Order: sequence, then structure tokens, then C-alpha cells
Amino acid sequence: MIHQRPIDILTGTFGTVRHIDVRTAAGGDLSRMPLCHRVLLENVLRQPDADVAEAGRRALLDWLDPGRSEAEIPFAPSRILMHDTTCGPALVDIAAMRDALAEAGGDPARLNPACPVATSTDHSVAVDVSARPDALRHNMTREMERNAERYRFMKWAANTVRGFRVFPPGTGIMHTINMERLATVVSVEERDGVRWAVPDTLVGTDSHTPMINSLGVLGWGVGGIEAEAVMFGVPLALRVPEVIGVRLEGRLAKGCLATDLALVVTERLRKLGVAGEFVEFFGPGVASLSVGERSVVANMAPEYGASTGFFPIDRRTLVYLRDTGRDRTQCDLVAAYAQAIGLWYEPEAMPRYTETIAIDLPSLGPSLAGPRRPHDRLAPEQVPAVMAPLTAGAKPPATEPRDGADDVPDDAVAIAAITSCTNTTDLGLLIAAGLLARKARKFGLRPPAWVKTSLTAGSPATERRLARVGLLDDLETLGFGIAAYGCATCIGNSGPLLPVVAEAMERRGIKPTVVLSGNRNFPGRVHPQLTSALLMSPPLVIAWALNGRAVLDVTRDSLGTGPNGEAIHLADIWPTSEEVEAVLARAIDPDDVAASYETAESSPAWRELPAPDTERFPWDADSTYLRRPPFVNFGPSEPSAPVFRAHPLMVLEDDITTDHISPASAIPAGSDAGRHLIAQGANPRDLNVYASRRGNWEVMLRGLFTNRTVVNSLCPDSPPGHTVFAPTGEVLPVWIAAERYAQAGLPTVLIAGERYGMGSSRDWAAKGTHLLGVRAVLAQSFERIHRSNLVGMGILPLRMPSAWRPDALKLVPGDEVEVHAEPQALAPRGSIRVVLRRASGTVESCEATALLDTELDIALIRAGGVIPMILQRALAA
Repeated sequence: MIHQRPIDILTGTFGTVRHIDVRTAAGGDLSRMPLCHRVLLENVLRQPDADVAEAGRRALLDWLDPGRSEAEIPFAPSRILMHDTTCGPALVDIAAMRDALAEAGGDPARLNPACPVATSTDHSVAVDVSARPDALRHNMTREMERNAERYRFMKWAANTVRGFRVFPPGTGIMHTINMERLATVVSVEERDGVRWAVPDTLVGTDSHTPMINSLGVLGWGVGGIEAEAVMFGVPLALRVPEVIGVRLEGRLAKGCLATDLALVVTERLRKLGVAGEFVEFFGPGVASLSVGERSVVANMAPEYGASTGFFPIDRRTLVYLRDTGRDRTQCDLVAAYAQAIGLWYEPEAMPRYTETIAIDLPSLGPSLAGPRRPHDRLAPEQVPAVMAPLTAGAKPPATEPRDGADDVPDDAVAIAAITSCTNTTDLGLLIAAGLLARKARKFGLRPPAWVKTSLTAGSPATERRLARVGLLDDLETLGFGIAAYGCATCIGNSGPLLPVVAEAMERRGIKPTVVLSGNRNFPGRVHPQLTSALLMSPPLVIAWALNGRAVLDVTRDSLGTGPNGEAIHLADIWPTSEEVEAVLARAIDPDDVAASYETAESSPAWRELPAPDTERFPWDADSTYLRRPPFVNFGPSEPSAPVFRAHPLMVLEDDITTDHISPASAIPAGSDAGRHLIAQGANPRDLNVYASRRGNWEVMLRGLFTNRTVVNSLCPDSPPGHTVFAPTGEVLPVWIAAERYAQAGLPTVLIAGERYGMGSSRDWAAKGTHLLGVRAVLAQSFERIHRSNLVGMGILPLRMPSAWRPDALKLVPGDEVEVHAEPQALAPRGSIRVVLRRASGTVESCEATALLDTELDIALIRAGGVIPMILQRALAA
């Protein structure tokens, strides 16, 4: 046993630093370890308890032979990354916890993060207007007007909560900020006067946090609830992760882009059944990919079901660091440290993986995904057959067209957006889009009048770089000027449809499509009225916009007509790889990042925004954005009954996403949430989006499960967000039915199919479920982050046997589910007896699996969730 943790010393331009000697700790097994496990090994060896450190080391080495393990290890990330719509609810919880602590006799000022938190303000800006010169200014002005109250709240936190930093509106998407500004790859910490080199690690409250894996930084997405636990010193415990190795061979063929590779990886790994494992890329093909290209692939980790998409540190990492303004000293430290502890890329390395797949890069071609899931990859020639049935059935135009609405085709592209951290962080993809726009412009091509075009960039440095090589003007001419620095269309902040499209939908029933360079295309995600969306690379977005129709084989069909009446095809305007590389080399100046962020962070609108500076937040009783939530308390006064009989509140199908559970898009004035806000004095013409209202539990409660595609089999013909209150048979909004069940003292459960909770990491999907009084969710399978969020709210996730699929059970109102959650049964992945007592009198039973991965999960269920545990510890301290 290693009683003394091995230590080594590095010396260079960075001075002298000590570090944990991972090579000695792993011994001859180092070369067999996945690189992400080497980072975890270094992390556990820094645990203050020597016995815990040794147990973690042993668990990681013991994993090597079977490639699987049930052992737990602790993980202490260096930092936490959040965005405004996940930090908002977390800050509401913190403010409410300070109140609860003070009311219990504690000191509220002592409730501060133990782990530093950086927050971006990127999830609120909407594309109210686009394709006009003042679009960026207009959209940012509207953002500040709509969200001033929330932003003052964030400034209150920055002023009074120690260890909390805010990047104001206009500074870019959180993952791009992480890449360009925050990531060190290797950090230096001073402890007792000694400088220590450690890997940069983090968790982020967004599922696309693994984008940072492209730099060799280990980080993954967690729910806001789990982040709150880490923030306040509750350990992050995880089973030693299984690791899927993806071997890359060769290099991408000419004309093939990083987006195409990312969509192939997503398809392949979803078919493999990846569900929460770590994914690591290795092999000779890794060296051919720039960090920008790697970032596109790593970013899609949640879409391929993984926790990470990890790439090694190599010379490409150093190039990226230099190109984004990091100094030579930092680059030297990264190289020396990565080589010293075994994190440097080795092309022929063959670590031990749980499972391995290979991808031949030269064999790949253009890809799209959709129209409803990001892992449903399509070749361009497959698109017409897929999209034609989805866009058919509209009424014909009027015999005498009255306006432009009758010119809109049945298969119109309503929105064409270059958007999302996924693709806009890779400058090469934007250069390719700009070059395609330049060539299209020379032929006189323009998108038709019904296409809403926009570019929402990930970083303000993007504008400088595109302008430097003249491509910004070309993009603007085609309607793809920069409309915002934020997520925007990708997360549903797409703004209103163009009037001609909205009218054609209402008058003729057309079914338009979205094309976007985003990462998700779930029905209604981009816009609540649009159920079909195609994911693609930025240059393909422009190509589709030029044609304006969804039923398009972009490789063969004409995109428009040239000045001499000739048909223009994609091949006529597609840029070559050599053209992209040449322009990319001229576009980059390492000073761009610091200069552009400095300008963005000195925003007068942010600086002049007033904010409280009291230790406890002064709640406004009239606020429609910030309300003290009822679930922030010290937990139940007595333990819940170990055996409970519950009514199914809802019975749902496969692929229920967190968007379906808790929407992020615009709040309709006629919805329950909209009517509630209007009754509170909100403007019915501008109710903002659900994502902006996550600090108001009363609004979020009323929005649960109201996505238009959600079907509750207890009342399949009722509007979304409704259920049957079994004791009376009434069909009610689900939040009202839940209230009635609670008043009657009747527990409830949710029942669902496969992949329950896939999609965004939003904690409100679990908080809302808690507010509905749900004791357990019974599903065929769960997405990783949502499972963690449920546990963090004290809700038991149960994986049901395949025979108990919702469609096979054919549940009716009055059927009840009996869950035997005895304390002794609560073991990691333990068996739980479930009994179905039908209204007809028949009884069936099965053994379900409690998806509690660690002893910490069990402790959270017993405590009633993360918040009671934090409060209990804070008061005890």
C-alpha cells in the first residue's frame, strides 16, 4: 500500500512546481489506463484522507482487468461553470437557503461556495430581429429590458456571495468562454507556500460542458442540483466510469467537416447503447483534428449518451492556447506537466477500454441529422424521402394570392440559423460558411423572403476574425449578420416567425422546417410551433436557406439561379479545404480574445445596472421572476413511509426529454403559466421565455409537461399537460391534479419509457417533478443527468423490467403502484419490489432496479435531497 503519496518536481519557464507523481502511483499499469482515468487518479490522490486516496487509487487500478467496476471514488473539481438560466434557480436556492439558515438561528453570510463558480449570461438573448444592420444592438437592448430583474439578482450574488463570478450579456456562450478564457489545462495552486501543478477540472450545469474535453480538460455536465451540492462541499461521488474508446484513423476527406464527424460519432455511439459512460478518442487520426474540430465532437457528448468526449493534450492544444492569447509560460507548463504524468498524446497508444469502436475518417461524407433526434443521421440524398411526408397536407394557395403568405411553399424552411456552441466555436466552420456566402453572393443568390436567417456567435472574438478577412460582409449580405452572442435559436430563443410564414401556417396549415447548426432538434425545441428540424454544418445551413425548401437533396438540386439564368448547385459554391485553411490562417490574431472580451465585459448597460448588496436577498412580493421556493427547507420532519401506494400522475412514452418536462421556449399568453403572469401584471404581449422565469416556481409549475408533443396515456385525447384525477375521474391540468392528490394525502409516481429525461441538464425538470409531489419515477431507462437531478430532489428513480413498458401495461385511472422502498433495500443498484394493483382487482408484481449509483445517492434520498443536506450541514457548522 502507498502510505505516502508520490510527489515529483517540474522546473521551467513557469518556475518550480510540485505535482502528484501519477506514473509512480500507477506503476506499470499507467500505459493501460485511459487518459481520463489518469486525471481521476491524480484527483483522488489529492484527497486529504490518505485512506480514501489509497482506496481510490486501488479502485482505478482494479478496474483495468474487467473494464468495469462498482467501486466508488470521490471527485473534487477545481471549479464550477454555470449559465444564467441554471445559475438563476441555484441562486434562488442560495438566497432561500440563507433565509432558512437565518430563521433557524444560523449565520446566512457563512453560506458561500467552497468551489469557485463562473457564470455566463448566454441563455436569455432571443433573435427578436435578424438580417438587418441593427439586429445585434436591438436584441441586446431587448435582452436587458426583459431580464433586468434577473440580472440585478445575479449582480447581487456577484457582490455578496464569495467565489461567484458573472460574465455579463454579450460575452458569449459559456462553453466558448470556457475554451477561450477560463480553461488553463494545467493550473498552479499554492498551498502552505508551495506551488502545485494540477489538472484543470470542472463540472458545468449544462450538458454540453464536455466541449472542454477537446483541450484535454476533464469536465462534464451535471444538473443544477448536483452542482449546488459540489458548490457547498457535498462530495461528488461516482462509480469508476466505464470508458468507451473511439479509435480515429486517417484524416477527414476534402469537403468533410467537423460537424459531419460529430454526427457520425453520435449515430455510432447511440447504436452502441452508450448511457453515461466516459468516451475517449485515441489513435493516429486524432492528430489530424484541430482543437476547434475536436470541440464540435466533444460538445455532442450528451447527444451520443456519454458523460465525456475526451481528447488528449498534444501540440494542437498548444496551438489553440497560443491562438487564444495564452502566454508561453502557460503553454510550457501544459506541455511539461502533460508529458510528466502521462497525459500527452501518443498516436500508437492502446489503453484498456470497456469497449472500442473505430471510425475511418477518410470514408466520411456530408451528414445531417433529424428531423427529431440528433442521432438520426441522414445522408443528403435521404432528406427528400424523409421530409416530404412531414411537410405534406397543406391546403393549396388561394386562386388569387392576396399577399406573400400564399407564395410560401408547403415545405418552407422557416428558420435557418447558424447557432450553438457546437459549431460556432470552431472558427474553421464559420470560415467555410463565410466563403460559401461569398461565392453565393457573386452569383447573386439570396434566401427567399420566408426564411428567417441569423448568426448567433459563440464569442465576440468571432466578429473581429470574420471582419479581418472580409467574410462578415458576405454573411451579412445573405442575412447571416451577427444577431447575438449567445445560444439563442439552439435553445428555443428563436424569436417570432416571419409574418408570412405565421400566416401561411394559420391559413393553409403548412408545416415548416428549421435548419440549424445546433445540437438538438427535439420537436418544439427551436420554436413551439415547429416540430421538424435538421441539424447540419454552418455552410449547409446557408445552402438550405438559399433554396428555402426542406425537401431538398442539397448535393443535386439547384440552390437558385445565377445572373444568366443558369442553375447554381452546391458544388459551384462549396469552398475547398485549401481555401478554408488559407483564410483561417489570416483570420487569427492571438490578441483578439482578450480585446473583445474586455470590451464586452465593460458593458455600460451592465455596469450601470443597480443591485442589492445585503447578505440576505430582499425578495419583492410583486416580482414575477423571483419567488422564494417552497422546496428550500431542512427536509421532512419524519421519514417517509418505506412502503407506499401511489397513483400514476402521468404515463408517458419513450424519449421524454427535459424540454418536454420543463419547457424553455416562449410562454404563450393563453397557457396556464401565461394567464398566471398576466394576472400578476405581466405584459401579455411579451411574457418572455420559460427559461427566464426559472426563479418563479409558480410559473414553472404551470408549464410542466405542456410541450405540444407530450401524450399522457391516461387521457391521450386531452391537451398536453393534463391528467386524470383518479378519485373523481376529472381531467385537470397536471399541476392542479397534483395539488388535489397532495390535499388528499395520496402519493403519486410518474411512469415512462426509454431514455427518460434526455436532453438539457435543466434542474427544473426534477424540481418541477418534486413540486408535483412525485415520490418515484418508474421508467425503462434514464438519461444520466436527469437521474442525478431526481435523486438530488429526493425522488427515487426506478428502472423497470422490459415487460413493464408503459404501452404494455395499459394503465387506466384508478390503477395504483405500490413501491417497497425499505431502508435495507436501498443499496446501489439494489432491487426494489413494485406491485401493480389494478382498479379491476388484479395484482401483478416485479423487481425494479433502484438507480442509486453511490452511497451518497442513498444518503440524499434519505435526507430528502441536496438542499436539506446542505442546510443541515451548514447549521451544524
